[in-house]
Amino acid sequence: MVRVLVITGAGVSAESGIPTFRGKDGYWRNLDPIKLATPEAFARDPDLVWQWYRERRQRIRDAQPNAAHEAIAKLAQCAGEFLLVTQNVDDLHERAGLAKAEMVQIHGDIFKTRCSRCHWRAELCNAHTRDDRDKSGLAGARPSIIEFSEQDGGPENGVPRCTKCDALMRPGVVWFGEPLPLHETERVESYLQRDSCGVVIVAGTTATFGYIIDWALRASRRGGELIEVNPEKTPLSRFATRLVREPAAVALPRLIDRLVAQLPKT
Repeated sequence: MVRVLVITGAGVSAESGIPTFRGKDGYWRNLDPIKLATPEAFARDPDLVWQWYRERRQRIRDAQPNAAHEAIAKLAQCAGEFLLVTQNVDDLHERAGLAKAEMVQIHGDIFKTRCSRCHWRAELCNAHTRDDRDKSGLAGARPSIIEFSEQDGGPENGVPRCTKCDALMRPGVVWFGEPLPLHETERVESYLQRDSCGVVIVAGTTATFGYIIDWALRASRRGGELIEVNPEKTPLSRFATRLVREPAAVALPRLIDRLVAQLPKT
């Protein structure tokens, strides 16, 4: 059984038309998203921040998973053990067929909304996937989360307020300057501690955050192959055993087809 870790960043979703924060296509109304995605920006102008996130949510709904998302979902089905850690807050990996249990959204989920003061959270129904899920099962498993559609007066109408403490609700993502969510980092740590991985793929991320390099190196610590898929050199590049200088949607289908053919048949 081959254990696999895949780490994806904004470059993977960019190929589905989702702008990255960095670069000219990342700007919104001539504003720098890096300055909008902060607690300070939300405190200063919550309505402006919500306008940006409404537009981001709609852009994601209009987008489709690309060949990279589909290839990763295929690899998950063939691996002995599999975990995807994604920096992306969209649902494109899920819509490509990857199970939630095999995915950690380390920067949060744009379709979730949480209170800026207490721990109350709400989950938006997404027309692509969330309307089809068993809501009773979700509610039973996580009673602190409610699920509703935007047409029912959800957070797409103005700046929403918490039904528990009346504080402002905010998008359920990790903003610059905030710590990573403890529950999600614990899931990654648990996977890494159980055993090393035979294959580690890091695709579409600039790897500027130290934890990306740390997780990739720890996962491949016992001779596992560490493959970086990125058109540009990153801080991770010098540690990789294989460098693929192509966009993820071009490289991953071919790369994963080869890996799947080499995996032991169960």
